[in-house]
Amino acid sequence: MSSPGIIRAATPDDIPVLSLLLATLFAQEADFHPDLEKQSRGLSAIVEDPDIGRILLLQEENAEGEPEITGMVNLLFTISTAEGGRVAILDDLVVREDRRGGGRGSRLLQAAIDTARQQACLRITLNTDHDNADARRLYEKFGFHASLMQPMRLMLPGKPS
Repeated sequence: MSSPGIIRAATPDDIPVLSLLLATLFAQEADFHPDLEKQSRGLSAIVEDPDIGRILLLQEENAEGEPEITGMVNLLFTISTAEGGRVAILDDLVVREDRRGGGRGSRLLQAAIDTARQQACLRITLNTDHDNADARRLYEKFGFHASLMQPMRLMLPGKPS
């Protein structure tokens, strides 16, 4: 039986695998599409600047006893005028499809909550697809609830500098 693995901060070396995990997530979300170059660029910006946020990953042993990344969660930090201080946005939570179940998502979500508390965040906000009942149940189990606010987007053309 494999060990429960460890949750650790992502490093630049983890970005290719994390980009593939995000591709899995974005393939199932209605609003986004996988783009490994974009995902890699975004992940790199976060990993390189801890003031932006934190990427935590779950690393477990595979059948050969080698370490492999099986899940990740991404927190971004900002200031809320409503809260009068630092808040977090949980931007991504994904577990590899063949490793779902067994509490991996719960472990990553708890690690994200703990990290937000350590960073003196006053709130965590997240978006999830309306029809993703499994994700909604997970978030509700941890005390998240639907907001009366509804996200809206304006996509701006161009490439980030």
